[in-house]
Amino acid sequence: MAQENYYELLGVSKNATPDEIKRAFRRKARKCHPDVSDAPNAEDEFKTLNEAYDVLSDPHKRQQYDRYGKVDRGSGFGSGGGAGYTNVDFGDLFGVSGVNIADLFSAFMGGTRSSSWQKMQREGRDLSMQVVITLEEAARGITREITVDRLATCPDCGGSGAAPGTSATTCPDCKGTGQITSFQRTLLGTMQTSTPCPRCEGSGTFIAHPCPECEGSGRVVDRQQVTIKIPAGIFDGQHIRVDNLGEAGIRGAAGGNLIVTVRIAPHERFERHNSDLHMILPLTYTQAALGATKRLSGLSQEVTVEIPPGIQSGDRVKIGGAGMPIMHRDMNGDLYCHVEVVVPKKLTGKQRELIRALSKEYGDSETSVVDHHRTSFNKVKDWFTK
Repeated sequence: MAQENYYELLGVSKNATPDEIKRAFRRKARKCHPDVSDAPNAEDEFKTLNEAYDVLSDPHKRQQYDRYGKVDRGSGFGSGGGAGYTNVDFGDLFGVSGVNIADLFSAFMGGTRSSSWQKMQREGRDLSMQVVITLEEAARGITREITVDRLATCPDCGGSGAAPGTSATTCPDCKGTGQITSFQRTLLGTMQTSTPCPRCEGSGTFIAHPCPECEGSGRVVDRQQVTIKIPAGIFDGQHIRVDNLGEAGIRGAAGGNLIVTVRIAPHERFERHNSDLHMILPLTYTQAALGATKRLSGLSQEVTVEIPPGIQSGDRVKIGGAGMPIMHRDMNGDLYCHVEVVVPKKLTGKQRELIRALSKEYGDSETSVVDHHRTSFNKVKDWFTK
């Protein structure tokens, strides 16, 4: 199935600069977002628009698209930061909920005023995303570059919402307080009521000439590459907060933060419990009987394990300090090797002969009665019953 013509979709030429592509996407996004548009296909249209921007804003994907007319969707398409990331979805593009469409235009574009807008939160929301790393990466600590789609401060007006060369003025109705106070005489006396100023929408300032880029909201849709530092010893599900990289506030209000949840992929050999590591250590019965020295490939270095003679299946050997690093401390957890004695399913003729000789030395018999192992509890019980 042929893909859309992304250049036509955004309304730009094939020679468009990255800045022109970004501006075109912002204009289109404000019109077709499903929270704003009444069109029945608004959600599909917005997804396609986001897909076009995802390709044309990435130099590698754009080059592939220009050459072949399509982008391979099976190789990290639309992932935003590469394999292992759950990219931030635009979701509620305008950062509000529980208001009607007219109020959404007011929130984002600084246009229509309504009572619902007066109750809307002006501060930017926190954004959340997820990054998946390996246990080895969690052990040594890494830096990772991620892609964040967010509502950022408008570069043209600096977040004020006013057109370049102009500025917001103090609201003449509320005198900058953001509230209108009214008095009413009742049987109980004079009642004072304060409500958000309808002219400035509770901000205390009035914008006569809105910024054409953000249309008065002080923020625009933006995509940003961010490098985060993941410390050694981090736990699965732990959060990393990046200040001021959430949504920008409306018209210069405080912005939110970016919350990155770190997920650690399951490991094929090691299982983690707090800062300790556990693994199954297979041994032949000769190694278990005679003892052995095993060299294992740990998470960050080779580990030597000394196996004492006569070790049994289910026993464990502790290697101190060979576990996970403990965050912000110069020490590690421990590694526990759980022994599993492996009995071979096939034997050579010579091996069979040697084992039979050993069995004869033990005095084994194929028809001998099984002598169950008696625990210490059984012995104490026998002593009391005598």
